[in-house]
Amino acid sequence: MCSCPSSPSGCPVSRTGTPHPVAAHPEQGWTLLCDGSIVFDDGGELHPDGSVVPPRRVPAERLAVAA
Repeated sequence: MCSCPSSPSGCPVSRTGTPHPVAAHPEQGWTLLCDGSIVFDDGGELHPDGSVVPPRRVPAERLAVAA
């Protein structure tokens, strides 16, 4: 599924296999892709079929602490 305004054969996802952004809101931390997926800045994803990719978070003990 691609919501590109051009024909499906003109969509970059049909040539590269990688969906492209159609809406980005970096201030909110997410990007909507042409295939309907939503990608979050923390690496999490929501797909149109309802599947979820959990965020990739660093454990608290590995975070740097300011001195």
